[in-house]
Amino acid sequence: MSSFNILYFLRPEHFPIFTIMAYFLGAFFIVLLGKNRTLRNIIAFLSTGTALTLLIALIKPIMLNHQIVAYWMGRRFPAGGYAIGIALEVDALGLFFGLLIATAVFVSCLYSFQYMRRDDNEPQYYTLFLMLAGGVMGLVLSGDLFNMFIMVEILTFAAVALTAFRNQVTGALEAAFKYLVVGCIGSTCILAGTILLYQQAHTLNLAQLATIIPGNLNTNTIVAFALLFIGFCTKAFIVPFHPLAADAHGAAPASISVLISGVLTKSGIYGIIRLTYFLFQLMNLGAMQFWLVFLGSVSMFVCVTMALAQHDFKRLLAFHSISQIGYVLAAVGLSTALGASAGLYHAMNHTLFKGLLFLAAGAVLHETGTTDLGKLGGLSKKMPHTTVLFLIGAASISGIPPFNGFASKWLIYQATYEKAVESGNIGFAFVTIIALVTSTLTLASFVKVTQSVFFGQLPKECENVKEVPFGMRFAMGILALLCIVTGLLPNAVQTYLTEPAARTLFRVTEYINGMLGAGYAENTMGMAAPEAATISYKIVGVWNPLNWLVLLMIALLSVCIVALASRYDAVRQNKGKEVAPKYSLFYGGEDTVFSQVGGGDLFWGFKHNWRHYFSFMHDLHSGIVNDYSLWAVIALALAILYALIVL
Repeated sequence: MSSFNILYFLRPEHFPIFTIMAYFLGAFFIVLLGKNRTLRNIIAFLSTGTALTLLIALIKPIMLNHQIVAYWMGRRFPAGGYAIGIALEVDALGLFFGLLIATAVFVSCLYSFQYMRRDDNEPQYYTLFLMLAGGVMGLVLSGDLFNMFIMVEILTFAAVALTAFRNQVTGALEAAFKYLVVGCIGSTCILAGTILLYQQAHTLNLAQLATIIPGNLNTNTIVAFALLFIGFCTKAFIVPFHPLAADAHGAAPASISVLISGVLTKSGIYGIIRLTYFLFQLMNLGAMQFWLVFLGSVSMFVCVTMALAQHDFKRLLAFHSISQIGYVLAAVGLSTALGASAGLYHAMNHTLFKGLLFLAAGAVLHETGTTDLGKLGGLSKKMPHTTVLFLIGAASISGIPPFNGFASKWLIYQATYEKAVESGNIGFAFVTIIALVTSTLTLASFVKVTQSVFFGQLPKECENVKEVPFGMRFAMGILALLCIVTGLLPNAVQTYLTEPAARTLFRVTEYINGMLGAGYAENTMGMAAPEAATISYKIVGVWNPLNWLVLLMIALLSVCIVALASRYDAVRQNKGKEVAPKYSLFYGGEDTVFSQVGGGDLFWGFKHNWRHYFSFMHDLHSGIVNDYSLWAVIALALAILYALIVL
């Protein structure tokens, strides 16, 4: 009997609930037993390691065998015929995001063992850390809309508390308060949208909602869509919610920045995908594709330009994080097989290289006590291992081969260009240009950071700096290795991870039947049941040198366009006056006074020529929570208006 019970609980359908329980039980036991550091670390390690192991065990049945694992806590259908009880589901999409979350949480936990030793209240840190992880994991594995809301509440308040954890840091409490206010606005939107859908459909089960909503769009369901969409956008920090990410990253410990960047943002993207592809099934509409691609494009460009203007290491990385999320949203918004696969590939890469970069920034802060780029420099002499690991992350995010960022960005370029050709809409080709310019500016920004932090002259204040402990370098090394492996093996990544996840976006009927039983979608929806799309696309060789040359030519053309526009602006501003030689395009003989710039000012000329834009952005980002709340209300109003017009 005992053997039978063990085998029963080792069945794959139990793994989702065990994964979530691993995090929450770990938080519970740390509250009880966490005063002893060794025991606390063991509990945290076992919790995060168990969750990751359980999800890895699901790769074969779900990713390779295309199964859908459903777990019900309660009866499925009472007399009324509506699904009740808490349902957990794991299809390839949910498992993909679950693996990203579990990996980031596990590595961040390893890093925290050494990184948080100097902090007080370590037990409270690990309790909140595991609550945050459990909340995000519960969201992506849930098959119930209200349960998703509950998990959003858990992760939001855990993230707020962890943002304020180092309350002695200037701005920590203010950043946490902003996050709390705007985050609660987002959570309220999700709750209100959930209530409206329940009022219309009398069920909260995602699969059953997917059979009811698409054929019954009315004012209430359209408003519910807009509310849910904005709610998930606040979790992904999509423009106009991007300032929250910068404030939170600047104040939170680096190990938490990894979770905010690599985990919280993915929960928002996951919610948007479930909402648009599954619940409402709207991605066949050009207006919906435009909406997602437009928001993604604006986010990638606006945030990369704001990153160029930053003088704080972590705030700079925060804006780059949202810029890279813009790539993901734009690619997924194409509603093509290649776009979906490319977007998910980049989501995975973003978790890896952005996590690595934040851990490197944490290492610098751990040893120097500052992230001010103007106070750093020459750390490669003192922290050689951290420097190499940082350079791997910088090359990855900048799209330099052979690292993973290049592979996924290449696929996004191809996906946007092919969409332009297939649809005849030149706007998608413009998205390709925006993505290329953004990548160029990203590289420029990391040249600035590398020079400011790791090269140049070593300040006197940093003469006693030493390399961080092995445990922190080991955690960074895991992510660095993954950045290299996932860049060198793009075909394997797509075969085993991104293609199966992308396939689920176009096979909603399989998702519904996997949750509610074979034939449920066809019996309920009849002819309206969405057909399984054929997923096929051809990748233009990622490692073909000729393709690299074409990409380089396009990038150079983009840079020239920006340079010419900047020169035109300088000439126009100085019309009728004698123009200084420094404004001449490609002029190489600047006066000495203009060449003596620090690493943080390597691109002062660019910022000068774009000074009107940067001045506008500076005035727009007041830092006042009332203004950011107003942005959220305006974004919601515009989303409702747009949805009512086009749906």
